[in-house]
Amino acid sequence: MRRRVVVTGVGLVTPLGTGVEKTWSGICAGRSGVGPITKFDTSGHDVLIAAEVKDFDPDLYIDKKVSKHLDPFVQYAVAAAGMAVKDSGLVITPDNATRVGVVTGNGIGGLSTIEKYHSIALERGPKRITPFFIPMVISNLSAGQISIIFGAKGPNLSMTTACAAGTHAVGEAFRSISRGDCDAAITGGSESTICTLAVGGFNAMKALSRRNDDPGAASRPFDKDRDGFVIAEGGGMLVIEELEHARKRGARIYAEVVGYGLSGDGYHMAAPPEDGEGAARCMRMALADAEMNPDGIDYINAHGTSTPLNDVCETRAIKSVFGGHARKLAISSTKSMTGHMLGGAGGIEAVFTALAIDQGIMPPTINLDNPDPECDLDYVPKVARQSMIRAAMSNSFGFGGTNAVLIMKRFEG
Repeated sequence: MRRRVVVTGVGLVTPLGTGVEKTWSGICAGRSGVGPITKFDTSGHDVLIAAEVKDFDPDLYIDKKVSKHLDPFVQYAVAAAGMAVKDSGLVITPDNATRVGVVTGNGIGGLSTIEKYHSIALERGPKRITPFFIPMVISNLSAGQISIIFGAKGPNLSMTTACAAGTHAVGEAFRSISRGDCDAAITGGSESTICTLAVGGFNAMKALSRRNDDPGAASRPFDKDRDGFVIAEGGGMLVIEELEHARKRGARIYAEVVGYGLSGDGYHMAAPPEDGEGAARCMRMALADAEMNPDGIDYINAHGTSTPLNDVCETRAIKSVFGGHARKLAISSTKSMTGHMLGGAGGIEAVFTALAIDQGIMPPTINLDNPDPECDLDYVPKVARQSMIRAAMSNSFGFGGTNAVLIMKRFEG
């Protein structure tokens, strides 16, 4: 019999603020975290905007001697993990350490650090590369450092499935607990790639918004005037636990994780199939895993990137899966406020999904001024909505055609 898994702790570092309270209040108020790029000189770039983390001090969350040797994507992950562990009340000791796992996701790893030390090597020679360079940049060091810092010695994984990585991470942690590999896990995603290579590279693909004169309105999922996503950074982490393990501690429960789906499009390196077949199959897989009918879902936190292809294809996929119920669903893209955190997106959106269920608040899709005629569902335009949510779905789809879907529901003992 599969073990039940619940969310008991959450942590966030986002462009809307460091900490769950700052970010969630910004989400509920419909505030944008997008602004001019300050992390590098944008001379020569077409894209001058991003959703940067603005108020983060790593030394408040990580020992200063350690934090200076961590890439920002690891710093964000560790800080958000610390918030989630504190929020959950979980105490990791030598007696239970092997039963606490860590599963994280990111898309690229320490790209800004690679960029920095490549320049140093060219200008000053290879002997000027720090011995911490490799541990700073490799993708699994978010999971590795969380394990080291918090003493979690259970299953340890890092997912690098592009923009689906954070959701895959939570899904795989859910599976590990449900089948008995561990009793609790620290899980989610992080990313920090606001640098010349990433912005220049995504712009070369024509994937980014160039609405430089109005940053707050640049991320506009499902709007007919959308022109690309806004690159973002940050991290979102959760503590999830086997139900009885959480109950014994008297832990607060935000939501129950009940379903997980994953699929591949087998179609294109960057574009989804026009009918959204792979995404639809993934949603159906999550529903089957949760043993739920489509009409049991009240809210979807959409992938909703603000790109011309994604938003139409995701809408088609939702209609394919939910049929007539699609028009009764509330759907929103929190990326309209946070920008797109790439591999970290699924982590923060899993947190948002748990909070939405816990507090009965459906986040809005801001900047939805002129809906695309092909995007004709209820995207909770502009203003958050109070509503009891029985169950919610969170979608993430990545380059290479990799898809991940989570389902959480309101906890009932």
